[in-house]
Amino acid sequence: MKLHIVLVEPEIPQNTGNIARTCAAIGGKLHLVKPLGFKISDKYVKRAGLDYWDKLELEEHDSLNKFLEKYPLEKNNMYLVTTKGKQVYSENIFGNLDEVFVLFGKETKGLPEDLLKNNLDRTIRIPMKKNLRSLNLSNSVAIVAYEILRQKNFECLEEISTYFN
Repeated sequence: MKLHIVLVEPEIPQNTGNIARTCAAIGGKLHLVKPLGFKISDKYVKRAGLDYWDKLELEEHDSLNKFLEKYPLEKNNMYLVTTKGKQVYSENIFGNLDEVFVLFGKETKGLPEDLLKNNLDRTIRIPMKKNLRSLNLSNSVAIVAYEILRQKNFECLEEISTYFN
């Protein structure tokens, strides 16, 4: 399974650092879509990612349009995460896929409304109480990424022996 985590215009460096660490740990590719609300060399990004940056597959894109030109929605298994999503992220939709792109929007606004409206069948959501705006971005990425891997029986992750063996 090849998992692509796509952050569209992320604003908070610590979130991106945490997400980079998660991607490194699961072997996922991180895509950063500009403009970014920080410099990738920002000390907060680096600190949150710890010493995982050299283990991360990272690709930067100048805009969402450039990303979608390179990876067209119609030709890829692409899911858009939004609080308004049509499907719950835990529905069994990833089990038969070999490659998945999951797009997350900026912390303050999410993904562009027109992108969501034109692709409702590709939207997924994490259930939460009404009248709350959203979960933290790095938590949302971890929740969705690990569910995708669970549906694939964690086949791309190495089995780690337990401490007590």
